[in-house]
Amino acid sequence: MTLQLETPHGAVRTWVLGARLKTLPVSYAPLAVGFALAAAHGPLDWSRALLTTVLVLGFVLGTNFFNDYSDGIRGADDHRLGPARMVGSGRATPQEVFRHGAVLYAIGAAAGLALAVTVSWWLLAVTVLIALGGWFYTGGSHPYGYHGLGEVSIFLYHGVVFVCTPVYVQTGEVPWLAVAAAVPVGLLACALLTTNNLRDIPTDSVAGKTTLPVRFGADWARGFYTCCVLGAFAATVLLALVRPWALLALLAAPVALHPLRRVRSGAGGRDLIPALEHTCLLLLALGTFEAIGLAL
Repeated sequence: MTLQLETPHGAVRTWVLGARLKTLPVSYAPLAVGFALAAAHGPLDWSRALLTTVLVLGFVLGTNFFNDYSDGIRGADDHRLGPARMVGSGRATPQEVFRHGAVLYAIGAAAGLALAVTVSWWLLAVTVLIALGGWFYTGGSHPYGYHGLGEVSIFLYHGVVFVCTPVYVQTGEVPWLAVAAAVPVGLLACALLTTNNLRDIPTDSVAGKTTLPVRFGADWARGFYTCCVLGAFAATVLLALVRPWALLALLAAPVALHPLRRVRSGAGGRDLIPALEHTCLLLLALGTFEAIGLAL
């Protein structure tokens, strides 16, 4: 099987499966909101926008491979309820998956360095922060994702950092409005991770991965998910006090009905996969409508 992955077809398959492309809305939404806020201040510098996108996606996709690698060598993916991972399923060796992650990190780091040289050296610190946050989520001897800090991390990175970075790159400042605009997408990113961790409570418990749902239980996780989704729309309403067109994000509310019903119904294991998929769609919809509203 490993030998097959060395062929061009096998290598492409490794990249596609390991990159977890279905999770891209969690990166698209904050970038869209950040670029929309910047565009409201004036025309975008498209070369900087491209470098910012490469910076974020390089590290996000690279982190997906590193998570696959780290969870795989720890045995956390040996009995997954969700989509099979490359190392855990034996479709690729740990070395192959690590190498793919390292290549993507190098691409992200190159984009970050280019932005640091052309915009501000502060962006070098941001690049290092993103890299370390991605690696130590499941990597290293004390990964913080194994100790209940995943939701905090995904709110900070896929909310605050990924919204504020494009704003800073384009305008040279981070207004308070950028932080406020990051809250709705950050909360939905938390909801997405919570659904994933709720599904994986049985296997994470065995693997020693103490996520918040493992620590506090399934009922708590369902309540937390609900609070994150409702909180995202509540934050949108508050945002509309200064940017009324932000209310367009409420058009995403119907997309929230299916995953809320599924999560609150008591579904578990593989039955939560549709909730995961629809939470991704919800993040995509809210991010798109919020970005349009902020750009107007």
